[in-house]
Amino acid sequence: MARNPYLPYPARIDEVIVENEARDIKTFRLVFEDPKSAVEFDHLPGQFAELSLPGMGEAPFGIASSPTETDYLLFTIKRVGLFTTEIHSVEAGTAIGVRGPMGRPFPWDTMAGKNLLIIGGGFAFTTLRAAIKYILDPANRSRFGSILVIYGARTPGELMYKDELTEWQARDGIDVHLTVDHADEHWTQHEGVVTSLLGALKPSADNTLVLVCGPPIMIRFTLVSLATLGFSEDAIILSLEMRMKCGIGKCGRCNIGSKYVCKDGPVFTYQELRTLPTEY
Repeated sequence: MARNPYLPYPARIDEVIVENEARDIKTFRLVFEDPKSAVEFDHLPGQFAELSLPGMGEAPFGIASSPTETDYLLFTIKRVGLFTTEIHSVEAGTAIGVRGPMGRPFPWDTMAGKNLLIIGGGFAFTTLRAAIKYILDPANRSRFGSILVIYGARTPGELMYKDELTEWQARDGIDVHLTVDHADEHWTQHEGVVTSLLGALKPSADNTLVLVCGPPIMIRFTLVSLATLGFSEDAIILSLEMRMKCGIGKCGRCNIGSKYVCKDGPVFTYQELRTLPTEY
């Protein structure tokens, strides 16, 4: 019998990690109460889940961990509203519900054999972190060509996953470039918006697919820069996690034209998005 899509898996918060200097972005490591749930929760990078707290309702968040990271899930959450404020106040050991996985993941079969350009900005880097961990797993790395990552934040203190960023920059098989809008006296890497670094690197569009996640203004100018570099609309893959509520295409809150972001997305090619109303 198929599992009731409205029924969350019981889980608990195993660890809480503060990601930035402002302390308004935290990563929550979740462990399922029943080990069998970890097997049933079969996800791929790009998908999301609904997290619920007793008495506070639920909200959707992109899954920040790769399925190659077994026995736990990671969610990186910025404090912006009632639910996120509440979850930021809880400690390790707190009970939490996980409903999912939901949505369409990144198109991994299409991405196989391709060079990958991964562009992220701000705290939207969460699902891209999951994608990078998945790609770098020894069982998967040979399926893909070169990996170029461009990740930017407003300041050095707003970059997430700092230890992993340092590790990725030091290893073979991936090329990671960081940038900040406003550098401090200790910053030695690129200073400027993401598109300025993209323009300086000038990656080739040949046999390359692009994953883009970030704030709308960053995405808008990144699309212009990618077009200038010769990337076609069907080679650009974006994630829209906007206005979702039920997560299974029933409430209509995330409807855009003929599509539901929660069900038909949240991953779309830019070519697909160009056929939809401009409200996205």
